[in-house]
Amino acid sequence: MSRIQANLLLLFAAAIWGGGFVAQSTAMKSIGPFWFIGLRFAVATVVVLPFVLMESRKARQPLTSRNWLSFVMIGVALFGGAATQQLGLLTTTVTNSSFITGLYVVFVPVIAVIFMRRSPHWIIWPAALMALCGIYLLSGGSLSSLTTGDLLTVICALFWAAQITLAGSAVNETARPLAISAIQFAVTAALALAVATLVEPISLASIQAALGEILYVGIFSSGLAFALQVIGQRYTTAPQAAIFLSSEALFGASLGALVLGETMGPLGYAGCALMFAAMLAVELVPELVRRRNAAA
Repeated sequence: MSRIQANLLLLFAAAIWGGGFVAQSTAMKSIGPFWFIGLRFAVATVVVLPFVLMESRKARQPLTSRNWLSFVMIGVALFGGAATQQLGLLTTTVTNSSFITGLYVVFVPVIAVIFMRRSPHWIIWPAALMALCGIYLLSGGSLSSLTTGDLLTVICALFWAAQITLAGSAVNETARPLAISAIQFAVTAALALAVATLVEPISLASIQAALGEILYVGIFSSGLAFALQVIGQRYTTAPQAAIFLSSEALFGASLGALVLGETMGPLGYAGCALMFAAMLAVELVPELVRRRNAAA
């Protein structure tokens, strides 16, 4: 798979996640956040499991205990991101949640530099700044009235950055993207259901009321999109992946406006344009530099 194809997979995953913001918000009219997280990722685990078995038959080397531990840690990071995002949606809008979550585009290269001693391509820094400015403009140019949900979503962005970084490293080491997906889903489901059992009421009626959202987010936003993420990350870098995945803010804000009636003014559209410019810069500049160096 080429880097362009990988980045298009990541863009598709971001579009699916953007739609998931609406489902995540409406589901909590019927069900608690931890039950929703647990059930969506249980569905995702079941969806991806047959493909994991096919992948394992073709694997050249068995997974080591170190690999399994890294997969579990990815699941813990995913649980942290899912929990803080879902709790945040109780007191913030879909639009705010989608663009604040996109802050991971800035956190990923910082994590790469601080913890992994990896220097990304120079274009990542101006592109990350452009994406951050785009996310800011999507808010209407004002973050002075942050709610508890907004602050939880900032923490969510940190967890997503960790998950993207860990998943990128693990898939490059093991070439087992579907196994990574299944383990991270199962870990997240187990942790969420354990918390839900302790702190949230549940009934069959509430599950039935939120079943459409659970299935959409479980099958598409979780099972399909996260699988696309780890597959795509095998052929691109974590900072580049973060740029493309951050477009979920654009899709989330747009669908929030269309489905829930949340408005987006001229500044929001300017933010969308900046984010697309950042994605194009990340895609085109390294390729142009490579071709110029090859021709020299």
